[in-house]
Amino acid sequence: MRARGRGAAGGDQVSTTEDEPGPHSHVPVMLPRVLELFEPALRDRSAVLVDATLGLGGHSAALLAAHPRLTLVGLDRDPQALELAGRRLTAHAGRTHLVHAVYDRIAEVLAELGLPRVDGVLFDLGVSSLQLDAAERGFSYSRDADLDMRMDPTTGPTAAEVLNTYPVPELTRILREYGEERFAGRIASAVARRRQQEAFTRSADLVELLYAAVPAASRRTGGHPAKRTFQALRIEVNRELEALRTALPAALDSLAVGGRVVVLAYHSLEDRMVKREFTARATSRTPVDLPVELPGHGPELRLLTRGAEVATDDEIEENPRAASVRCRAAERIREVAA
Repeated sequence: MRARGRGAAGGDQVSTTEDEPGPHSHVPVMLPRVLELFEPALRDRSAVLVDATLGLGGHSAALLAAHPRLTLVGLDRDPQALELAGRRLTAHAGRTHLVHAVYDRIAEVLAELGLPRVDGVLFDLGVSSLQLDAAERGFSYSRDADLDMRMDPTTGPTAAEVLNTYPVPELTRILREYGEERFAGRIASAVARRRQQEAFTRSADLVELLYAAVPAASRRTGGHPAKRTFQALRIEVNRELEALRTALPAALDSLAVGGRVVVLAYHSLEDRMVKREFTARATSRTPVDLPVELPGHGPELRLLTRGAEVATDDEIEENPRAASVRCRAAERIREVAA
């Protein structure tokens, strides 16, 4: 999908919105704009860029092709994604470091590679097209599968474990906060009743429960009744917001002066987190009543987008999964003392 919500392409991320999967699966979201935003930081020089959400490598392949002196550090928690991206990037193998890691380890990975500063960081957040389109991974509510939803299938709890073990208040919180689900309490109570009789194992069982728990009027106007619950479970299983809360400051701290960060987000929780971090670092810390800027108190970042940019109508028509993307970008303009 990409578009993650759709993140779908470079990082090949997407959201749980499942409009017209197939032919659009590997189209990097907002690729021309991503290339444009990174161009001043990467052109005509030996530069390093971190693709923190490598996915199938669409964005990375285009960046490497556009900048022959670029070195790429690609992170992904999904071993299958790393394998497939590695094949895609074979022509640039001498300029790539592909690492099996969640993006909250960005500082650790860069330290291990001996790269204290980088010139670009890309986040294409969300579930990847690879993960969404593989029915057996359990991310999709339109196809029956085991309730897994782990981006790294080698570690961590599954969505079934969350449904079968979390107390009702905690499950309610997750659905309300991560899925922005109006009927969170109602759904959590229904889950608790059902699991007393039989444990959840398959996505079709959860979808059936959600059709019964979500009022008919909401189903008619609010989209698929499983959309928000599946999003919330995916975020909880993969600790996505916790990882981003750590990764974003680390990524900004890793930027050299003149370096740029671009974030493609696909739901409001991610986008608000990015907006807050960018705004805080793009604001002077000098008291407003002082007539001059205090040394070391000026803005650290310069915002490159006015608010959050969205995909064009033409791109959305070509790739419906780009409909929910929100793009924010910033440039490092000042070194901050440790």
